[in-house]
Amino acid sequence: MAPSGPPRLAPLPSPQWVIDLNNLPTRPKPTGTTPDPPGFSHSPHKTKPGSKPTPAPTPIETDELFLKKAWELALAPAKSIPMNAIMMYMSGNTLQIFSIMMTAMLFMNPLKALSSVGATFARFENERTRGRLWVVKMAYVGLQVATIVLGVWKVNGMGLLPTTRSDWLAWERERQPLEYSAAAFQ
Repeated sequence: MAPSGPPRLAPLPSPQWVIDLNNLPTRPKPTGTTPDPPGFSHSPHKTKPGSKPTPAPTPIETDELFLKKAWELALAPAKSIPMNAIMMYMSGNTLQIFSIMMTAMLFMNPLKALSSVGATFARFENERTRGRLWVVKMAYVGLQVATIVLGVWKVNGMGLLPTTRSDWLAWERERQPLEYSAAAFQ
């Protein structure tokens, strides 16, 4: 009985470049003629013969590292303040969609950061660092407030803050004259 359906074709042989890529020669591993950089060990479990294993960090060293990383995180907004100031200056004081969006972001991002200060620094907080971490948090809050002040400066430059007497005319009472003068007409 003859098979039904189309005849099966033999697979095409792979091109030479595919065969070359699949059969790359293995590169011999370096024999260790180049020394490791200072402070680097190739394997954390093995030490070189004749060298002392590095001791585990003490809790005090770990806390110092936590505080150092917390300071880096707290001072990060200071790096963006000059960039934001230049962008606010360059966007001009006219009411355009670009300057309005930039100013809105200048208020929204610090407010979001201020609402999550505890969560931001929670990974650095333990019973030993809690007493020293409040200074770091206050620096973070201060830099976020400085960014908000930059936004207030921009809003004032755009003329959106009510800083003049004419901005409050709706609440002004009509002046009542204290005396009248009438001229006699003949």
